[in-house]
Amino acid sequence: MPDNSSSVSNQFSATPSLLGYLYQCRVALLESIKKLRNDIDFLVYIEILDDVAFETGPNVYELFQTKHHINQKGDLTDASSDLWKTIRIWSEGYSSKSIPQDSSLFLITTSQISENSIAWYLKQGDTRNTAQALSAMNSVVNTSTNKANISAYDVFRKLSQDQKNDLVNSITIIDSFPSITVIEEHLKQELFYAVEKKHLSPFLSRLEGWWLKRVIRQLTSTTKSPILDKELYGELNDLREQFKQDNLPIDDDIISYSIDSMDEYTNEIFVNQLRLIEINNKRILHAIINYYRAFNQRSRWIKDDLLMVGELEKFEKLLLEEWEIRFEQMVDEIGDSAADKAKIEAAQALYKWVESGTLRQIRSNVTEPFIARGSYQILSNEQRIWWHPDFKERIKIMLGIAEETA
Repeated sequence: MPDNSSSVSNQFSATPSLLGYLYQCRVALLESIKKLRNDIDFLVYIEILDDVAFETGPNVYELFQTKHHINQKGDLTDASSDLWKTIRIWSEGYSSKSIPQDSSLFLITTSQISENSIAWYLKQGDTRNTAQALSAMNSVVNTSTNKANISAYDVFRKLSQDQKNDLVNSITIIDSFPSITVIEEHLKQELFYAVEKKHLSPFLSRLEGWWLKRVIRQLTSTTKSPILDKELYGELNDLREQFKQDNLPIDDDIISYSIDSMDEYTNEIFVNQLRLIEINNKRILHAIINYYRAFNQRSRWIKDDLLMVGELEKFEKLLLEEWEIRFEQMVDEIGDSAADKAKIEAAQALYKWVESGTLRQIRSNVTEPFIARGSYQILSNEQRIWWHPDFKERIKIMLGIAEETA
């Protein structure tokens, strides 16, 4: 489970615990991307066998305990609670056989390891000496007076000599691991060749959004089915396609937006334009949804610097040209002396083209229809386009009535 140290004055603050959970999710994503890059097949489990668990073959597991410290860098000493909480969890797993045999066990910590300590002998590299580590562990459990670690000492002490040997040989400790904020840069390094450098932040933001939703789905599932390497690979490929020059990302939280009431938009110009040509409320509701989606997706593209200079203006210019051709055709067809009913019917036919016709897109592979449809609503709201031939006169009257009755 996530373990955190914090200088937060409120002892009941949930911040350290929350950051701990988010940290293990980021560690899981980082390690998953590394495995993909190294062409390693895997399944990922969060909070099932351990904080993070990778299955890299039939009953072949890598189990990760993550220890995140917010405002301090503690030393992983022989009596460290971080160390012994982890050993207790793994010792219990060995005793109950819930940890599969031959599992590789990793303790990832933002803390630093003290020289010639238990953790020092369990690091990768020249200092690794599992016999020395086990000797020190036996000494600690028999001599330490640290009350916080008593339960961990008891569990470890009860292991057989063979179990202790197997456990210690399975453990690798990785210290000074990047914190939850710094790990973002490591994720970007792993993704460096996925997109242009200037797009790394929005690319990672969308990937992490998908990853967190996928983790939540696993945690809330009754079957606790793993996250497949193919899922992550597919999402990375899909995002790469969205960030190409002929495409743009469409964000799930925007495309899933929906509303049941249009009260908030009653006084918007584009809504009154549709009322003027007697579009029914259900169609107006769809127009509002398209307006909201397009407005927010365009805003996010701008915030993430995904649009080229002048690209949005060029797109709107093309939309305006397409509208103007069709609007002037409508005006010529009905003539100056057309009755109001004929004008409304002609305007309705023009509006149907926006609802269901083939419209220009901002880029060739941006195929979501709400971008163009909603952009027309934005232009309507700015009074740069209109549907009724007498819009300029009628809308003033209509808005005046709306103001009087508001």
